[in-house]
Amino acid sequence: MVGDEGRLRDELGAASVRSSEVVFDGAVWDVRRDTFELEGETLVREVVDHPGAVAVLALDEHDDALLIRQYRHPVAAHEWEIPAGLLDVAGEDPLLAAQRELLEEADVTADHWAVLVDYFTSPGGLDEAIRVYLARGLHPVPASERHERDGEEAHIVHRRVSLDEVAAAALAGDVHNSTLIIAALAARAAREGAWTSLRPADSPWPAHPGRRSLD
Repeated sequence: MVGDEGRLRDELGAASVRSSEVVFDGAVWDVRRDTFELEGETLVREVVDHPGAVAVLALDEHDDALLIRQYRHPVAAHEWEIPAGLLDVAGEDPLLAAQRELLEEADVTADHWAVLVDYFTSPGGLDEAIRVYLARGLHPVPASERHERDGEEAHIVHRRVSLDEVAAAALAGDVHNSTLIIAALAARAAREGAWTSLRPADSPWPAHPGRRSLD
């Protein structure tokens, strides 16, 4: 919607929920069935409950992005991504979670952090919200202090690719990870604007369904 000051922004606020029940109790996330009222009509929708996630576009001094490649079974692909992780630690600050994911998945830390972009991954079926941070001033973590990865993460491949090349690959249909695509295009647009669109790393995140009472 267009706000009172002409600003294009989403209107946050839930419809009146009459009932809600968990219909699938999963290992990572659950599925609930909500019955709610919308403009006088009663609707029933299944929703995948998701804790949300954070991701990090880490750029070095040459504006090369630090990418990781890992296997994603649901899409049967080894896809290029940026470091990311679930907000599955109760009460953890999103920035701290992002810093942890960068260290664990990319073996680097960063001096400078900012919010690049926030988005909903698939609002028609799940309540996942993702915040993407931009990290600059990268430092490698000593080998003796690196996180021991397991599962799909044990086979992560690292690569540094110029921001322009990542954006071109996205537009060419050569990479498909939504967070990578959104981050790369947002960063290129932010760079064209001299990075003035970046928000402080500790900016509120009221769009995250689980944080609306906190921010």
